[in-house]
Order: sequence, then C-alpha cells, then structure tokens
Amino acid sequence: MDRSQKPVSRRDVLRGTAAGGFALGSALALGGNLTAAKAHALSLKVAGAKDVPSICPYCAVGCGIIASVVNGKVVNVEGNPNSPINEGNLCPKGAASFQMMTTPLRQLKVKYRAPGATQWEEKPLEWAYDRIAQLTKETRDRTFARTWKTTGADGNEVEKEVNHTLAIGSLGGATMDNEWNYVQLKLMRALGVVNIENQARI
Repeated sequence: MDRSQKPVSRRDVLRGTAAGGFALGSALALGGNLTAAKAHALSLKVAGAKDVPSICPYCAVGCGIIASVVNGKVVNVEGNPNSPINEGNLCPKGAASFQMMTTPLRQLKVKYRAPGATQWEEKPLEWAYDRIAQLTKETRDRTFARTWKTTGADGNEVEKEVNHTLAIGSLGGATMDNEWNYVQLKLMRALGVVNIENQARI
C-alpha cells in the first residue's frame, strides 16, 4: 500500500456521489439520451432466459414484475417498466421476491392430518386443491338454505328466499390484489356464502 496517497474519507465519497448525480441530472435535463445505456443493460440479462410478466406477490399494490426463466426455473426478477403502477421500480420486498421463489425452505407440499390421526402426512398441492373443492361442495350441499323463516314488520312469521350457506366463511388478505379479491368475492357470492370479510378492513 502506498502510504503517500491520502486515504479516501466518507466526505470524499459523498462529494463524488453528489457530483455524479448532479452531472447525470444535468445531462438528462439538457436532453441526454439513455438509449445506449438501456441497450447495454438489456445485453447484461441472463442469456437464453424467457421473460415472463407477472405481479408481485406481496402487498395489494399490484406492481408488475418480470421473471426471467431458464428451463422452468426463475433465475432473475426485476420490475416491469411497462407497468403503469411501478414503472419498473420495486420496493425491497418486491426485489427480494426472487429469494422467496428460489429458497430451499419454500414448501412445495402440504401437511395433512386426517381426522383422529396424531401424525402429519405430506400431500402434493394438487391433492390439497381437490380436497378443498370436495369439502367445500359437501359443506355447501349439506347446509344450503333456500329460504329463511323470520318475523315480518307486522309481527307475523314470514319465509324469505335467501339461497345461502352459513357454514362457510371467506377471509381475503391484504396481499391479494384487486383482481384476485374481485374473483374471490364473485366465487363466494355464487356459492351463497354470507360470512365474507377482508383482513385489510379488520
């Protein structure tokens, strides 16, 4: 190490960063063209990857992401510049969604404990989907009420058409975007579910 050179201080780094930012801002304000820089950035992407547009899975903002996929595996995640919501930007959680998809700790199976059993079993996700659909239909068929007896304004008993089930509830989450919540609400209403709530409102 050459001790004759003056060590770089934090102030020097901040001064250089501010000067660089000012220079870049001035260049853009004066009509600087970033086409070459964008083309160079595209060339740095993973070779042979297929870009798949998607939605960030975290909050309900619905930021657009682009997942780069090679042989069915996600190798990169970045913001989608064509999204009108985030215009290519991602918050720290959105930027970390790559780790969520690729971590070896991610559960790809469900744990199931049969009624009366003491041990958990591992089941594939497809099995869980079918099981949920089966139990939902069985519960709805068993508890569906076409009419409901109540007391009318005159004090007499009346029978009103309701077409509902009180045995199923739906709790939406704040991590679901508007489109997901809309479809879920339509499904629950079609099933006749009355108990519908959302975690964001709670």
